[in-house]
Amino acid sequence: MLNMLIREACIESLEQALAAERQGADRVELCSRLEVGGLTPGIELVQKVLSAVKIPVMLMVRCRAGNFCYNPAELDEMLHQIATFKNLNNPQLAGFVTGALTPDRAVDVPAMNKLAEEAAPHPVTFHKAIDECSDPVHATEVLKTIPGATRILSSGGASTALEGTEMLKSMIKAAGEDLIIIAAGKVTNENLEKVHNAIGAREYHGRLIVGKLD
Repeated sequence: MLNMLIREACIESLEQALAAERQGADRVELCSRLEVGGLTPGIELVQKVLSAVKIPVMLMVRCRAGNFCYNPAELDEMLHQIATFKNLNNPQLAGFVTGALTPDRAVDVPAMNKLAEEAAPHPVTFHKAIDECSDPVHATEVLKTIPGATRILSSGGASTALEGTEMLKSMIKAAGEDLIIIAAGKVTNENLEKVHNAIGAREYHGRLIVGKLD
């Protein structure tokens, strides 16, 4: 059963990308600065990773650390980052991982529409900003209306996927066939079976999802 699941490894270097592929990851999410939750990676690193691996690569687009409420200049910066990566025209680029919230902790629909439109035809994953939402299930319903949004990365509003099990199951139900919920939060190669038995997602994400990469 576990062989049918998608395992997405979170990485921040070429060496980790190659190790993730070698150790059986189905996809990678490339970020910089994972110590602050992940920011947009540099163009040189992106080019190296896209050229080196054969598995799909998702690129984080987040212009700064901190909250997920972006002013117009910050949004423009992220739109420019997406355009720059798209212009590489590399077939390994599988999509973008991004997210924007309003000050009252709801999905920033206008911002997400702009980001998803810029990303097209590549899909967008709404990242763990959703765990900051006051109502992640309602946020899931809202994201179903964003053209190009295909996945949500979440730990169910908890610090780990297991602690967020009930919320994740509610989000999976709300997503239906329109969105894929990627369960995250301390999911490793050692506990994946336990996590999957509890949550029943189709896709899982983690820095150790296929074991240690360094």
